Amino acid sequence: MHGYTANKEDVLKRLRRIEGQSRGLQRLVEEDTYCIDVRTQVSATTTALQSFALTMMGDHLQSCVADAIAQGGDQAQGKIPEAPQATARMVRS
Repeated sequence: MHGYTANKEDVLKRLRRIEGQSRGLQRLVEEDTYCIDVRTQVSATTTALQSFALTMMGDHLQSCVADAIAQGGDQAQGKIPEAPQATARMVRS
């Protein structure tokens, strides 16, 4: 079971909202909207994706990593370094 499984519908709702923002960006470009207005929407979409990524990381830590630590052994040793590595990838992007 993944960390987001319990609230999967909420996760999907957020992703659909982000998808709508992305389609909105396409529409703005198709309509030759002023550059700064497009950039403002890009910023909003980026923020929504970053927020989603942080939520997913929190869910991962609270479920996948916590379960692995409870089980101990090799599984725990593999999951623990994943979190900072994933966070570093997110920060770099």
